[in-house]
Amino acid sequence: MGNSFVHCELSADDVAAARKFYTKVFAWKIGPADPKMGDYAMIDVGSKTSGGGLTKKMMPGQPTAWLTYVEVDSVKKTMARAQKAGATPVVPFQSLGEMGAIGVFMDPQGATLGLWERGKPAKKVAKKTAKAATMRKGAKRK
Repeated sequence: MGNSFVHCELSADDVAAARKFYTKVFAWKIGPADPKMGDYAMIDVGSKTSGGGLTKKMMPGQPTAWLTYVEVDSVKKTMARAQKAGATPVVPFQSLGEMGAIGVFMDPQGATLGLWERGKPAKKVAKKTAKAATMRKGAKRK
């Protein structure tokens, strides 16, 4: 994996104003805020390789800023390497269920970077589970 930049999200005080501004500037399609995801709204930028999100600030003192995410194979392993190199964890690991997982760290110069671990689609997980069960049954018969 090339560890590409895959997602970018804006945390702001006034989400409605940010939505209005970016829709006018870029003609992005910004979905409705999802209360199950902390009022997080997905941004469709018209690209199959990247997208974004718009959300209210999640922590006191958090600046209004864009946060970029890099795709990794494992948030936990990458976070451990980042810490060993001098990073400070902001969000060490957060599961997003079938969607995947995220992590956020601050590098030694003070810049924040997000990590994104792609989830396994439910169909693939179900197929692997069924295949494993079939293999176990076959092993018991022998």
